[in-house]
Amino acid sequence: MNNSTRLSVNINKVATLRNARGGNLPDLLQVAQDCERFGAEGITVHPRPDERHIRYQDVLDLKPIVKTEFNIEGFPQQDFINLVLQVKPEQCTLVPDSPEVLTSDHGWYIKSNAALLKPIIATLQKAGIRVSLFIDPDPEQVALAATIGADRVELYTGDYAKNFEHQPFEALITPYVACGISAQQNGIGLNAGHDLNLSNLAAFKQHIPGLLEVSIGHALICDALYLGLENTINLYKRALI
Repeated sequence: MNNSTRLSVNINKVATLRNARGGNLPDLLQVAQDCERFGAEGITVHPRPDERHIRYQDVLDLKPIVKTEFNIEGFPQQDFINLVLQVKPEQCTLVPDSPEVLTSDHGWYIKSNAALLKPIIATLQKAGIRVSLFIDPDPEQVALAATIGADRVELYTGDYAKNFEHQPFEALITPYVACGISAQQNGIGLNAGHDLNLSNLAAFKQHIPGLLEVSIGHALICDALYLGLENTINLYKRALI
C-alpha cells in the first residue's frame, strides 16, 4: 500500500463564510497560508461562474501565496480554462457538473466526453499543468481516462461516505480497490475526494492501493469549528498514515 497520500485542503467553505457577510473575514489568503503552515500539502479551490464561494480573483490572488500544490477544480468551459492557463496551477481537476449544481455529485462518462476532454487535457499539459479527471469508482473509467491522456483520476467518494455506517464495508470499498488496481495497471495516478471525513478516511486510505492525494473541504472546515484548524489538519494527516 502507498504510504505517501497527500492532504489537499479545499477552502471553498471559507470563501462561503466570507461572502455571507461581505468584507474580508475570514481572510481567505491567510487561511490558505495557515493550512500549509499547519501541514496541508496542497490547497484546492473550485471557482464557479456565479462566484458563490471562490471568486476568480481569489484564484489569481492565491497563486503567489500557495507554496505547496495548487489544485483548481472546475467544469471546462472557456472562462475556466482561460483562468487555469493564466494561473498555471500544479494540477487542474476537470469535473462534469454544470455550473448551477450545488456540489459535484458524479464523475465523467469518459467515452461520451472524450472528444471534449482530450484536446483540453493536451492544452493544459502543454502549459505544464497536471490534469486529473473526476470519475465515479469504475475501473473502466480509470482505463479510459488513461487512453485520452489524463495524468490522474479523482475518485468520487460521496457514495462511500454516505453509506459508510449503513452498508457492509467490503461491498462499499470493493469498487474503489478495483479502481486503484486499474490505475496501477494503466499507469495513471489516483486521487480521491468528496465527503471524506475523520470517521471514514483512515479505512479508505488503508484499503486503496496507490492513493496519491485526497482533497477534503466541507468536513474538515466543520471539524475545525470545534477542534481548531491546526489540530484538525493534523488529525486528517494522521488518518492518512
